[in-house]
Amino acid sequence: MASDYFIGLPQWKHPAWEASILPDSGQPELSQYAASFSSVEGNTTFYGLPAQETVKRWREQTPAHFRFCFKFPQSISHQSGLVHCEEELRKTFVQLAPLEQKLGMLCLQLPARFGPEHLPQLGHFLQQLPAGFRYAVEVRHPAFFDGGDAEKQLNVLLHTLGINRIMFDTRALFANPKTDAVTREALQQKPRLPLRVLATGSAPMLRFITPLHWQEGADWLQPWIGKLLEWIEAGKTPFVFMHTPSNTEAPELARWLAQQLEQQKPGLKGFDDWAGRPRIQQPGLF
Repeated sequence: MASDYFIGLPQWKHPAWEASILPDSGQPELSQYAASFSSVEGNTTFYGLPAQETVKRWREQTPAHFRFCFKFPQSISHQSGLVHCEEELRKTFVQLAPLEQKLGMLCLQLPARFGPEHLPQLGHFLQQLPAGFRYAVEVRHPAFFDGGDAEKQLNVLLHTLGINRIMFDTRALFANPKTDAVTREALQQKPRLPLRVLATGSAPMLRFITPLHWQEGADWLQPWIGKLLEWIEAGKTPFVFMHTPSNTEAPELARWLAQQLEQQKPGLKGFDDWAGRPRIQQPGLF
């Protein structure tokens, strides 16, 4: 099944999801997750590369159309500053090689200290990446969001190389600054930067986070429906990842967005509602 877009969450398992997308304790969580969602953000690679045997299991537990979006290790993006990291880069591709065509996007998340003066290093790094893969870059330095020369140079670089600029929409979160511990942690960790809506490559990538209760972020998410459909109509393949501060309600958030897209354009491929699958009867329940 060829997907018109890819939608997923920042992880494939969570204790709160056992009542929805992970009801079968006898099946791998990843397999159950992939029965509904067509992609996942792989944050694990940011902290360390998995063993090839683990990667092979991931490949076997997902359908052919599923796509993983992994971050480059922090040893490349944060510690080395994109220089003298050829060996780490080589290891990244070696370890992830068993996934083959299931690598949907390789993402470079740069720290806030990575500013305009580092654009030459970014250009050199991106130009040495192997062909045949989709790449995306997330920047967090304020100078890349002020409409000045640095932002223009960044966008031209990414557009020239066909690399996607990641859009992280945190507006709904910061518009609802609750005082619970989970929200406070999210407010401290997530970037509060202007939103840039643009497709510098063929696979625009959106990361979206709501308040703890996702319905409070629906007004900020609603305009994305038209933009995503516009990109799909133009032949692009968006990747969309839905977050909440605890991710407890992230499946419902993503499901709502997928349903809105389906209503506007019936027959879209990218999401399979878990409500249509038979439920697993747990022992002791009737």
